[in-house]
Amino acid sequence: QVQLVESGGGLVQPGGSLRLSCAASGMRFSISAMTWYRQAQGEERELVASITGGGTTVYADSVKGRFAISRDNAKNTVFLQMNSLKSEDTAVYYCFSVHYNYWGKGTLVTVSS
Repeated sequence: QVQLVESGGGLVQPGGSLRLSCAASGMRFSISAMTWYRQAQGEERELVASITGGGTTVYADSVKGRFAISRDNAKNTVFLQMNSLKSEDTAVYYCFSVHYNYWGKGTLVTVSS
């Protein structure tokens, strides 16, 4: 069965860093582009970053220079390194497999003083 399990969310102060992880199982991970989305309270879900099987990355303008997406195909895991966090980064972050059209359940990131 396909599963995507996010982890690494939590409470962090503005300017701090977090690294999110998404562990995949039940799929051919290496062939699937992987994407991080986020949804803040009262807002629409938005794309944060995406990485293809070949390693090409795309970022939302709001996170360019601060976030970095990466993947480790041997470990079936995609990461999102988040630096210089701002209060507006507060959201539930979701992992999404493009090939399998499958969502994780999300992990909450709260950036607050």
